[in-house]
Amino acid sequence: HVQLVESGGGLVQAGGSLRLSCAASGRTFRAYDRGWFLQVPGKEREFVAAITWSTGSTRYADSVKGRFTISRDNAKKTVYLQMNSLKPEDTAVYYCAAGVWSTKTDDYDFWGQGTQVTVSS
Repeated sequence: HVQLVESGGGLVQAGGSLRLSCAASGRTFRAYDRGWFLQVPGKEREFVAAITWSTGSTRYADSVKGRFTISRDNAKKTVYLQMNSLKPEDTAVYYCAAGVWSTKTDDYDFWGQGTQVTVSS
């Protein structure tokens, strides 16, 4: 049993920053790789960033590369997404996931409830 809880979303002006957190819990939790995805109404969930838990290797969607940074805290079993230079088109619900390091939703086994990020212009 693994439970993921996202936090840190909110309303921010274009050009501003937010830091999302995803805490993991559960007595059977293992060092799964982690990913961040976004979803807007009427569209499928899209890849944002991923990180391997063991080595910290990262991968980013082209749309966020250079602006977003994914990181992890092994002791806290928490993954973060630092979001800088935010744009209105970044507005979405952001989900964290645990599973196999991938850009595809099907490769992840566990998902958080999502946190809303709204960027105003």
